[in-house]
Amino acid sequence: MKISVPKEVKNNEYRVAITPAGVHELVASGHQLFVETGAGLGSAISDQEYKEAGATITSDAAATWSAADLVLKVKEPIASEYPHLRDGLTLFTYLHLAADLPLTKELVSKKVTAIAYETVQLPSRQLPLLAPMSEVAGRLAPLVGANTLLRQNGGNGMLLGGVPGTRPARVTVLGGGVAGTNSIAVAIGMGAEVTVLDNNLNRLRELDALYAGRLRTIASNSFEIERAVKDSDLVIGSVLIPGAKAPKLVTNALVKKMKPGAVLVDIAIDQGGCFEDSKPTTHAEPTYKVHDTVFYCVANMPGAVPHTSTYALTNATLPYVKAIANLGWKTALKADSSLALGLNTFDGAIVNEPVAVAHQLPSKSLASALA
Repeated sequence: MKISVPKEVKNNEYRVAITPAGVHELVASGHQLFVETGAGLGSAISDQEYKEAGATITSDAAATWSAADLVLKVKEPIASEYPHLRDGLTLFTYLHLAADLPLTKELVSKKVTAIAYETVQLPSRQLPLLAPMSEVAGRLAPLVGANTLLRQNGGNGMLLGGVPGTRPARVTVLGGGVAGTNSIAVAIGMGAEVTVLDNNLNRLRELDALYAGRLRTIASNSFEIERAVKDSDLVIGSVLIPGAKAPKLVTNALVKKMKPGAVLVDIAIDQGGCFEDSKPTTHAEPTYKVHDTVFYCVANMPGAVPHTSTYALTNATLPYVKAIANLGWKTALKADSSLALGLNTFDGAIVNEPVAVAHQLPSKSLASALA
């Protein structure tokens, strides 16, 4: 199979979809790899390393996309990449279509077979291809939150862990999943006073046992969310419904009641965000003000640490890429029900029901797409 890896073009996106080790594995299996020149530089991987692993270096995006049966990316295609989409192409990347109607329509109209990393789901309900980036974003959230709390960045001037004789910052984490758990670990490590809210009591029990009293665990409901958020210096939103839009847990009216200079970091922004006032931002302009608070809603947070993110992502995606390349996408999906759940669009139709519901569009069943 001909597999292409274009250079990411989203604002301040320095990740790349494969490492030289991944290229070597696929070439050894008999596949051709095409990597756009400079694609790995942001992750400290040179063209020469890809060449030595067996890849062909292509001159530009058009040559890279046109050579492919299968395109591997990190982020969803943006408008400048839409002309490269075509009938018969298989695309394997993060898509987050429930929050992106224009891309959804484009993939459908071009009859692209689009498989989304974030909707591949194991029988245990774990999301193996979202997990590594959720880990990275979760660990980044307290760091960027602490930086935004600095007075010169619009925050209330609190040091996350305080110093002896002063109180630490109050951090509230909405959601105890992969991203939330990693946010909790870093926030507690930095000395903050941390509260987590989740509607899964078993998960709260696990977190309580893990932190032995250093973490407040609260069953999530609108009353408790309001009480926790109003008193917080930093709120981290990390809720996720696989494939669907994130629920809006923090309203504009609640933000108005928050302390001046409080910071809200929305990890769920790729799926539309879990705060009513959330809108995607970039690493170039990461924050904006709502009432007297500061919102941080960067849609590709792991892009800030591309070296770590690229290797973590390839570790997770490579087994699935090999299956698609070795068997063909349809056979690979039939053989792996978890990978099959990643299929979002095929032959001019939406296959993922939550995406269809989000946009009020018709959908085709997965079974009929794989028939």
